This record gives sequence, structure tokens and C-alpha cells, in this order.
Amino acid sequence: MPASENLSAQRNDPTFPDVWEELVWRGLVHVSTDADSLKALLAGPPIVYYCGFDPTAPSLHLGNLVQILVLRRLQLAGHRPLGLVGGSTGLIGDPRPSAERTLNDRQTVADWVGRLRGQIEPFLSFEGDNAARMVNNLDWTAPLSAIDFLREIGKHFRVGTMLKKDAVAARLNSDAGISYTEFSYQLLQGMDFLELYRQYGCVLQTGGSDQWGNLTSGTDLIHRVEGVSVHAIGTPLITNSDGTKFGKSEGNAIWLDAEMCSPYRFYQFWLNTDDADVITRLKVFTFLTRADIEALEQQVRDEPFRREAQRTLAREVTALVHGSAATDAVIAASEALFGQGDLASLDAATLAAAVDELPHAELAPTTPVAQALVETGLTSSLSEARRAIAQGGVYLNNAKVDDEAATLDGAALAGGRAVLRRGKKTLAGILLG
Repeated sequence: MPASENLSAQRNDPTFPDVWEELVWRGLVHVSTDADSLKALLAGPPIVYYCGFDPTAPSLHLGNLVQILVLRRLQLAGHRPLGLVGGSTGLIGDPRPSAERTLNDRQTVADWVGRLRGQIEPFLSFEGDNAARMVNNLDWTAPLSAIDFLREIGKHFRVGTMLKKDAVAARLNSDAGISYTEFSYQLLQGMDFLELYRQYGCVLQTGGSDQWGNLTSGTDLIHRVEGVSVHAIGTPLITNSDGTKFGKSEGNAIWLDAEMCSPYRFYQFWLNTDDADVITRLKVFTFLTRADIEALEQQVRDEPFRREAQRTLAREVTALVHGSAATDAVIAASEALFGQGDLASLDAATLAAAVDELPHAELAPTTPVAQALVETGLTSSLSEARRAIAQGGVYLNNAKVDDEAATLDGAALAGGRAVLRRGKKTLAGILLG
């Protein structure tokens, strides 16, 4: 698995005497139970902690990656992680602020459980004194009857408190309302924490701050049933500096699955990070030390045009998720597209991913290059296209086009694709049919 290539190289930052201070410096603590108690807990002997992931899609996304990396950071500090993939909670889905979720069938959810496990496991170590363990809440939920659930779990929850949870309150105040199914989700997540406390001595749950109501359902339940205090950490929701939602591109999430979001597109997403956001992203999504990140921060101030921080961010995170070989391939593709490498040396999959991210058109090999410039939107007219060729500013697969009558014949690279460039930076892709 790609991320496992990097596990041995990852270390918590020696700058910080304990992992709590590092989490705070990296901006990963938005809300928590008692901070002083948590700091002492994490600085002491190893604890068991967990984070849950619901299979409501066939892949995890960048928001989930924040949680996976928190799991990893705490394990690097010596603590014992439980990665929970919710085979039962995935059949329900936590309430969204807007509308009811569509319920997926059991086989689909079971398939997605396996896919999500495969994405989480490479980030954790399953060896040594603090070996990770993967768990599925279907194991303890499925055997429980409705009567037992209501008697053993439901009696400890107060409806008034449940109504005050942010997600529930938002839905109650909307036209969609909320079903009893989704209303009951917080009971299931609370039961998870209780079960993990009983089975493994788990005393900490991490998750996004938008899940705070569900996280505290577990801490409250354990306090009521077992009479002990356990903890929760809510990480901030990552947004861009302009307030837009992070990880969205024209409505499409940035998935961790390479088939749903190619390594090339994944790399380009990070490479295009705004200067105002890049240092925050380096803190949250990489294992670079404070000294490394502060050096990059200085470069952003002094030489922003070099975009060294963005290149470092893109390389580090892509290698974490997709491995070093895929990262090297997409870096080579990025350079080759702009004339700094050999397009013909790229493998078909990487070239296809790169070309498909560009404005592109499907054209016959007999199409004149001038017409291709128009069809791909690189020029607005044939006369403009011919002028661009005459001025020496048009390249086909990085080779300058000198003849205004030249065609696309013979230009096909791997997978039948070609790259058309006007000037230094304006690109388009061609699929030769």
C-alpha cells in the first residue's frame, strides 16, 4: 500500500515535548474536553484511542485524511489506535444539515467497508507495542435486539439534550425535518465509544468538529454508565482563506481512491494551493517539522513566485496517499507538459490523467494543427491560429510547429493522446480518433 512506504520515515516533531503541543501548533484542536487533562493524558503512558469512518461512499476524501493523519500522529507518540469503519452506522448515516441521506443497501455498505479499510490501514502500523487494530461496529450492533438497544443504551440519553445537537437542530429548523433513523445516529456512535472502552480500554475519540455532538454522546454515555471520564478532540473543518469549502473543485470532492481522483489531479490540487493557505496545509497534512515549515513560510514571504511551499506540499501529500513512484510519475508529467521533459516517456495512465485535466477535444489525425488550436480553444479563429504558428508560439508534443499546413498525423502518444501548447503555459489535450 502506498502510504506504508513512508511510515518508517515519519516521526513526530522533536521540537515539541509532547504530542498535545504539536497538535495545537498544527491547528488540529478546534474543540476538546478538558485541555489540561488531555495534555497530561497524552504525555503519560500509552492510551487507546479511536476515530470512526462511515462507508457512505466508496472512498474517503481529504476531510477524512485529516483524521487519518491525527491517528498516525498519536501512534507515532506511542499511543494505540483503533480504526473503526462503521458497518452499522454506514447503514444509517449521520445527519447532514441539509437533507436526509439515501440509504445504501447492505451489500454496498459491506463492500465500501472493505475499500475504506484498505485506505486507512496503510497509514497505521500493526506491529510493536502500540500496534493498531481495525474494528467494525457491525460486530457488536448486529447481535443487539431493538429492545436490548433501547433498554441498555436508549435509557441513558435525554431527548432534550439530543435535540440541542447542532446537526439535529439544523434539520429540525429546515423544511426537510429529520427522521427517527438519523435522529438515533448519535446513540449508535455513543454506543461505539462505550463498547470500545469496555473491550479495549479506549479513552479518547477524535473526529471533525462538525461531529462534536456525536463525540460527546460517547463521553456522556460512558460517564453515565461506567462513572468515568473519557475524552474527545474535534479537529477544525478545513476551509480556504476566502471562506470557501476546502477539497471541493466544481462540486467534486478530492477522493483518496486513485480511480476516483487520479494521482495527477490529486497532485495538481495541492500544487494550486493559494499562498494564504499553503502553510496551514503543510501543518495539517504533512509530517514536516516546525523548522522545515517555518523555512517554507519564509520562502512564501520572500520568493512567492518560486512556489516552493506548494511543490513541497503537493509532493509530500501525494507520496503519502499514492506512494513515491506515482508521485514521481505525476511530477514528470507536470514538467513534460510544459516542455521540461519527454512526453513520449510517460506511461499511458499518467498521460491520460494529465491530458484529461486540460481543455481537450477529440480530433482526427488529418486535422490541421491550426484547426486544432481553434477546436481546443487555444485560439478564437483560424487566422489567429495561423499567426500564432507563424510567430513560433505553437508546440505539438513540445515540438515547435513551423508549418501552417501541418496536421496532427503522427502525433499520437501513449493512449492515442497528444498535447498542444500555445506559448509557455497555455495547454490543451487532444484525443486522436
